[in-house]
Amino acid sequence: MPTPQRDTYDVLVVGSGASGGWVAKEVAQRGLRVAMLEAGPPRVPTRDFTEHVWPYQLKFRGFGNQQELLRNQPVQRMCYACDEYSHQFFVNDLEHPYTFPEDKPFLWIRGRQVGGKTFCWARESYRFSDNEFKAATRDGYGEDWPISYQELEPYYDRVEDFIGVSGSHERLPQMPDGKFLPPMNLSCGGRLAKQVIERKFGWRVMPDRVANLTVPHRGRPACHYCDQCQRGCFTASYFNSPSVTLPAAAKTGKFTLVSDAIVSHVVMDAGGRAKGVGYIDRVTHEHREADARVVVLAAGALESTRILLNSKSTSFPQGVGNHEGVLGHYLMDHFTIEGGGGLMPELRSSKREPVGRPCGFLIPKYANAGDERNRNRDFLRGYRFDGDGSQELYGHAFLLPEFGDAWRKRVREEIPYYFALGAQGECLPRPDNFVALDRNKKDAWGIPVLHIHASYAENERTMAKAMRKDVMAVLDAMKLTDVSLPKSELSVFGKNIHECGTARMGANPKKSVVDRNCRVHGVRNLFVTDGAVFVTQGCYEPTLTIMAISARAGEQITLAARRGEL
Repeated sequence: MPTPQRDTYDVLVVGSGASGGWVAKEVAQRGLRVAMLEAGPPRVPTRDFTEHVWPYQLKFRGFGNQQELLRNQPVQRMCYACDEYSHQFFVNDLEHPYTFPEDKPFLWIRGRQVGGKTFCWARESYRFSDNEFKAATRDGYGEDWPISYQELEPYYDRVEDFIGVSGSHERLPQMPDGKFLPPMNLSCGGRLAKQVIERKFGWRVMPDRVANLTVPHRGRPACHYCDQCQRGCFTASYFNSPSVTLPAAAKTGKFTLVSDAIVSHVVMDAGGRAKGVGYIDRVTHEHREADARVVVLAAGALESTRILLNSKSTSFPQGVGNHEGVLGHYLMDHFTIEGGGGLMPELRSSKREPVGRPCGFLIPKYANAGDERNRNRDFLRGYRFDGDGSQELYGHAFLLPEFGDAWRKRVREEIPYYFALGAQGECLPRPDNFVALDRNKKDAWGIPVLHIHASYAENERTMAKAMRKDVMAVLDAMKLTDVSLPKSELSVFGKNIHECGTARMGANPKKSVVDRNCRVHGVRNLFVTDGAVFVTQGCYEPTLTIMAISARAGEQITLAARRGEL
């Protein structure tokens, strides 16, 4: 009996998160047939979402099975969101190993499921400006992006209008405004901080810009302020791709989703074109292939690069897109200064606030942002702050020396008000921060794992000193009690889960992996659309920019397909 012929799709998208969802939506709505391969399973809200579960409903009362977490998720548990409530959104580290030098630790936090990490992301949604896109022109270090803010602006508009981003209009050149829903209100502590910081330092304090709905939007209800977004959302009141972009793609009737499909490599034909991908069934370990006229890698910065590196053949002995040896290099991740805070005695109360808002306040980048008053010649680029003032829920109860009725009375009536402030800085793109395949170690499906070689350098360490100094100055100005000073050490590379670079965008194939439209140099029908293409990272969270780039790439793929260029 003859073997049935495999279906050939117009576009094959690898990854179902922030990037993949937008590519699939854009090309499907323009009439192309799309197949999406996702390495993990679908999530079922009634089984997997826990935002309204109380600690007493859990076996370990919210503290989790620490032995099991240490055994199966020793890396993932380092993320604040990987706990008894939401560990299901993170990979099993035993199945998904990676390596790094002993003196260069790296935390690779991963979520493999339909939706990727969009179930448990922090939802912070910031636009880059030409401070980021043209940073090399400003300070002479590295390379500019081959696109400008003006070129990406309409795609930022498109993304914000569709997913819903709440925020305030501030008219700051270093942080462009967007198409916002009404902002969330600052807390009482946030309002006091705004008064003090703006008067003392001249820095704008604003409500955070987050992909949480403050009003009903495109059929989704507004946020109900349970403040447990990392545990899933039954009402889909924050952006995640299974609730927003994937349904839009499916509605076209031209979208096919294949879950539990672990892509190992891109399949190339003799002419140097991508003809599809090879993948492994997560459950059965069966090897399969999927065919398409266009292949889009949107699996996350490091995973997309891993797939390219593993796509070796006679024509591509070092992996597809690696003919100049650039693939895998220029890895970036933000670093943070954390732990600064204290109590706001004037807001101590016996009345509990009813609101659990899912965001705090933001202070945008001022250091080296164009104003000479905030110029610091000790380092390149800059940093931003975030913080909040809020009531302790019940954490203060652990520190009270009373017991019995007197203890319960103090817990109820002496509610402290805590203020916290942190800073996040830009990591410079350097060729010696790189990933490569580790041929001596494989994952549970027999695919070579990544060896990650990354560390912060003198520029980041010098910037961190300025960040810490500024945080301490703010803590002093706030006149807090029981002050905790920010830690002096930088966060571990990868801890902030903003890994970018390794397949960067550029006009020169000798210095980059993809062109301005995210197409791999030398392979006309292969694209990378996630954070791997970032040339610089700035100090702002990357997800909104990833989605804007993906929307633009989806549009460009459709136009190129209609012109017969693919």
